[in-house]
Amino acid sequence: MVNQKMPLPREICIILTYRCNAKCNMCDVWHYPTKSSEEITINDIEKLPSGLRFINITGGEPFLRQDIAEIIEAIRPKTRRIVISTNGFFTDRIVALCQKHPDLGIRISIEGFQKANDTIRGIPEGFDRGLRTLFTLRKMGLKDIGFGMTVQDMNCKDLIPLYELSNVLGYEFATATLHNSHYFYKLDNRIENKDVVCKEFSRLIVELLKSKSIKKWFRAYFNYGLMNYIYDGNRFLKCEMGSESCFIDPSGDVLPCNGMNCKMPMGNIRESSFEDIWNSKGADIVRSAVDTCDKRCWMVGNAAPVIKKHIRIPMKWIVKNKLRVMMNKEPELCLPDMGDGS
Repeated sequence: MVNQKMPLPREICIILTYRCNAKCNMCDVWHYPTKSSEEITINDIEKLPSGLRFINITGGEPFLRQDIAEIIEAIRPKTRRIVISTNGFFTDRIVALCQKHPDLGIRISIEGFQKANDTIRGIPEGFDRGLRTLFTLRKMGLKDIGFGMTVQDMNCKDLIPLYELSNVLGYEFATATLHNSHYFYKLDNRIENKDVVCKEFSRLIVELLKSKSIKKWFRAYFNYGLMNYIYDGNRFLKCEMGSESCFIDPSGDVLPCNGMNCKMPMGNIRESSFEDIWNSKGADIVRSAVDTCDKRCWMVGNAAPVIKKHIRIPMKWIVKNKLRVMMNKEPELCLPDMGDGS
């Protein structure tokens, strides 16, 4: 009997470095920077499969890589879309790259307005630098640009105003909330006042459903999933990381995700081809661990692929609650233990 090969992933996230100029309160990666000499190279990245739907480039701060332009050149033929997640501080480097590749997506992490953002990220004038970078990219004609906000107690009151600002400016607006994992070098992140934070998420969901954008309707569903995660609910859709998508870290390890408490590599891109890693016994063991994982993570990297794959489930929720909002009713948000405030 011939063993069937595992279908290759549709999406990959590449963590180029753990070096970072930020000192975020929810991520301690800056305490453990990688050495530039030990980070994955262009030759390693060229081993990635072709025909991908999406590649996300992240860090650390990816623009600390001096060879990021060459890296983008290497991955462009392999995917339909590339988005770089950055804190936006290195404006000149970002602009130079986007001049060469105006179809890149850029998501700048902005954690609220100046006081909240600069406190959370530990970068003086970080809000101003990030916003100025976005303004510059818009003047250049880039279309796929926007904010990324990790919502927590300290910045939740900025959620709606920042969303409104993104609407006025015509920027994309992505959200996340606190998670713990080996990737963040944190296991003590938590939302202290769940009710207050989730009240802001519920307001955002209403605004997203009011819009005429189908993409925003699906983001409403994603934010509903964030609320569910905060209230310790089971995932709305089964995690399929390590099958639909994967991560590659700075050492070249191929990981199912960035959400596990301990690192579980399928293999290393420096030692084997991606296809061999993907169909290895080690990969099967990791996928079994994903199947039994109780983390319940709900991040865009592990939620978006299954939302796209099982689109009828979120679509049913969207249709029902879009109609409710059109009739001036609140969306139905069925959440566990809502109202305990802790």
